[in-house]
Amino acid sequence: MLNCKIISDSSSDLLTLDRASYACVPLKIVTEAREYTDNSLLDVDAMIEDLQSYKGKSQSSCPNIEDWRSAFEDYECVFCVTLTSNLSGSCNAAQIALSDYLQEHPDRKGYVIDTLSAGPEVALVVEKLQEYILQDLSFEEVVEKIKAYMASTHLLFSLKSLRNLANNGRVSMAVAKLTGLLGIRIIGKASDEGTLAVISKAKGEKKALQELVKNMFSAGYQGGKVRIHHCRNLEMAEALQDAILKEKPHASVVIERTRGLCSFYAENGGLLVGYEA
Repeated sequence: MLNCKIISDSSSDLLTLDRASYACVPLKIVTEAREYTDNSLLDVDAMIEDLQSYKGKSQSSCPNIEDWRSAFEDYECVFCVTLTSNLSGSCNAAQIALSDYLQEHPDRKGYVIDTLSAGPEVALVVEKLQEYILQDLSFEEVVEKIKAYMASTHLLFSLKSLRNLANNGRVSMAVAKLTGLLGIRIIGKASDEGTLAVISKAKGEKKALQELVKNMFSAGYQGGKVRIHHCRNLEMAEALQDAILKEKPHASVVIERTRGLCSFYAENGGLLVGYEA
């Protein structure tokens, strides 16, 4: 088996993996008052409460080159899985770190995966990498298979606030002003270019759930893995799980909480859905 390590940034919401060498490199949420590091020590609920009452500027900060480089340790090959390069510098930092690493160790191998996504879709890629490595494939086979796999994964989201996304230039302020008014939720997806694209709006969670399920099946969902990450909205996550299992009873649907970065952008009540189509 390859002596490999998987490293993701904290956009994956994954702190650990059970059956593979793994590390999570944290992003940070930075305000004028304090800094939140998205690692296992972060009290996510406390961060959310702090930010809801905070009136100043806040932004995310990607891992730097040394953060990535130190996570490689002494493995023969490394796979870096990153937040979309169109919304963060994390991918670029990982690429520079890997280039330096391979110059120091020309006999080793590494690959940076720009997921063009975030949250549960990143988690799906990490999980699939683990599966391929455990199959005792060659490094080159793992690279080719994970590239093919990513063509089948997607990300949807349903948010009731876009304040932090808009304030950080991820969506337009005009679109952001629609959310929260009269119970309006925005339905969106990760585009093929790795940006966040708004595709519809819905009044209330019930309508939003219907839109999510409709979009999943219209994109070709046939019962593959689904990963639902929620920001303090377990009820909606479970309702979506039930709706999916009603149509595809044997589907693998897992619910997780968002960690720091995804909680910052999804905001209270937000839902992120990664799935295989």
